[in-house]
Amino acid sequence: MNIIVCVKRVPETSEAEITIDKSGKDIHTEDLVFDINEWDNYAVEEAVRIREKEGGTITVVTLGSQESQDTLRRALAMGADGAIHLNDPSFLGGDPYATAQALQAALKGKLFDLLLTGVQAGDDGYAQTGPILAELLNIPHATMVTKVDIDGKKARIHRELEGGLEEVCEIELPALLTIQTGINEPRYVSIMGIRKAKQKEIREVLIKDLGLSPEQVSAAGSLTELKELFLPPTCKVAEIFKGSPDDVSIKVIDILKEKGGL
Repeated sequence: MNIIVCVKRVPETSEAEITIDKSGKDIHTEDLVFDINEWDNYAVEEAVRIREKEGGTITVVTLGSQESQDTLRRALAMGADGAIHLNDPSFLGGDPYATAQALQAALKGKLFDLLLTGVQAGDDGYAQTGPILAELLNIPHATMVTKVDIDGKKARIHRELEGGLEEVCEIELPALLTIQTGINEPRYVSIMGIRKAKQKEIREVLIKDLGLSPEQVSAAGSLTELKELFLPPTCKVAEIFKGSPDDVSIKVIDILKEKGGL
């Protein structure tokens, strides 16, 4: 069972104060901590668990700056066997389609049974790169996967649907699965794992190695264009009424009538 996992280095923004940079198309990241994308962390863990049952190899792939090698090293420390780094400025700044174009070129001709990605990335939340990559590779795919059982040349999977529903289906291998959080409990990276990761190879790939032109990737090869980023406006979300129950009831009824609730 040969598995490839696509990972991404993203900033942690859940508890940080976010500001927009001068371009209006990105955020200031100087004071932010970067780590592996949360969904991708679950994907790496799932790959390791599948390999523990089925045998085989795990290769992690990322597209990003030189600092993205920290993310690859983390995945290697979790148990991946090798890594590929698409490390070229020409790859940067693309939308999901341009990113998938570069990943498809890097993976073309490689033999694998499973290709895993996270459902989405924590920085942009597009949730499109995985499905687009599957279409470019001409392999079946399934999204929002919460359980994977391998049965020969098929995988029996559970998918999260809207409204708390779940779908169970079979998919022919090779296939791409986008992994949802909660599918497992990602392991902590051990000191021994970190030491072993330093000895594992990270193969760097440039755009010339893939036979691509800059017009096929980054912003030039994108099908969408980011016009502007902005923070949600601050507005009043709650109002506390004071007075007797009768007075408060009248105010509530007036609001309901104004908003069309009555």
